[in-house]
Amino acid sequence: MTPLIGISCGTFRDRDWCPPSYGHRQTYIDAVLQAGGAPLLIPPLLDAATLRTIYERLDGVLLAGGGDIAPNHYGDQPHERLGTIDPPRDLTELRLARWAAAEGKPLLGICRGVQLINVALGGSLYQDIPSQIDTTIDHNLSYTREDWTFLAHPIAIAADSRLAQMLGTTHLMINSLHHQAVRRVATGLRAVAWAPDGVIEALESEGPTFIIGVQGHPEALQATVDPRWQNLFAAFVQSCGDHHRQSRAA
Repeated sequence: MTPLIGISCGTFRDRDWCPPSYGHRQTYIDAVLQAGGAPLLIPPLLDAATLRTIYERLDGVLLAGGGDIAPNHYGDQPHERLGTIDPPRDLTELRLARWAAAEGKPLLGICRGVQLINVALGGSLYQDIPSQIDTTIDHNLSYTREDWTFLAHPIAIAADSRLAQMLGTTHLMINSLHHQAVRRVATGLRAVAWAPDGVIEALESEGPTFIIGVQGHPEALQATVDPRWQNLFAAFVQSCGDHHRQSRAA
């Protein structure tokens, strides 16, 4: 059985006169395939019943990177440096994250994805790191250099975390392409990795459910730059397979 992994899509507008496109970057697909999963792209869907039909066929959910999350979802007013938001995507991913967390379906968040998981479960965000955090670290450096594989800064990982066990280390370098970050951690989650300036770089569930979110982009590193990240995707897909078998046996 090959676990079916839903990957949330972003909205891309390449021409003013063209309808938008829904999709995501190849590296997410590659990472899931490398780990033995079958990727399924999920477009932004405002109809909850249709989204639920798709969700129920999935063995796991991967919330991918993208633009900013609308601050009304965590009770904040828009900051002057808030970037592009995508309300249909926000709503789609909030539903997926809440369903998965409530029902024990494996959930992996990357960049925007870790932020979305935190917001979905009741946490908040910094809307703009440079103007809201006193730091000398450029958390968007890999983007500025136009290199998804550029290792921008180190992170420290909690030794007792599942993430450290998967990676086999508590310190490594990570790429960095974000200007928002986790602020108040949601109940049921815990911070397990940090940049040198204290910015949270990973969250995971305090309970047995596979919920892990990372602020960097390991899908862009796992193939050649740092193959240790393959272990994260392998553990995620394995957990999705376990969930499939358990749900069918119930």
